[in-house]
Amino acid sequence: MDSTQQVPFFNRGPGPVVRLVFFAVLSLLLLFADARYHYLESARSVLSVVLSPLQRTAAFPGSLWRQAGDFFVTQDSLVDENLRLHRQHEQDAAQLLQLQALQEENRQLRNLMELPARAALKTYPVEIIYTERDAFKRKVIVSRGEDAQLKAGQIVMDDGGIVGQLTRIYPWMSEVTLITERNFPVPVQVLRTGLRTIAFGAGDTSRLSLRYLPVSADVQSGDLLVTSGIDRIYPAGIPVAKVVKVERDASYPFARVSCMPVGGVDSHRHLLVVSGPGAVAVSPEAMAGAK
Repeated sequence: MDSTQQVPFFNRGPGPVVRLVFFAVLSLLLLFADARYHYLESARSVLSVVLSPLQRTAAFPGSLWRQAGDFFVTQDSLVDENLRLHRQHEQDAAQLLQLQALQEENRQLRNLMELPARAALKTYPVEIIYTERDAFKRKVIVSRGEDAQLKAGQIVMDDGGIVGQLTRIYPWMSEVTLITERNFPVPVQVLRTGLRTIAFGAGDTSRLSLRYLPVSADVQSGDLLVTSGIDRIYPAGIPVAKVVKVERDASYPFARVSCMPVGGVDSHRHLLVVSGPGAVAVSPEAMAGAK
């Protein structure tokens, strides 16, 4: 052997282009075999089991950092929520004491005048199943009907106020006509002055109107309207709407009063059906005649 012959220090092998073509063809073959015959399912499962600890280890620092950040954010939010609930509890406690005092005063006055006490209202929780497909009708279907002994004419409300009234009863569901249904009447009373009137739906979920009020009527923006209770359908004192706009024009005999419902007419899924002992059932035909 010739000692002068130089031996290459690096073994270069196939060129880069050949390697690229080889691995590209191999990748295509593996993709075809996996997609057509699912040969690599077991290999993929084994690799996922083997690589899972490595993936968890690699992701652990980021997960730990996120958990630490969430902990401090949650801690701050819980402290703020606790303070808010504490203040709300103090306000509710004060209002409850006032309410108890008023109830006791009311009881004494009724005993003095020998008037019968108002019976407690009965409530039935219901859930909205679906709404009417007609965009011009303000009606929803709730989850209880004759099976819960519901009756037409009972009112439906949420935690804010009146939402509507039961107008049709089926075996396992009921139809609720919302107070925003066009020309739907609700006898109301201005809480500030005691003025009695009727609120009508305007066909818009965010608006009611007071009609036939004289220009001199004492109604102001911000006044709260509650049920008057004189129709024996709606129990007295339940919030209905808040006055948002009052227009007075000397050339018209009546003022134009726009109101906004205080109940979640279009925002809540769970509602309450309220029935008083003196409630009068109203048929759908009667409701249509009132319009």
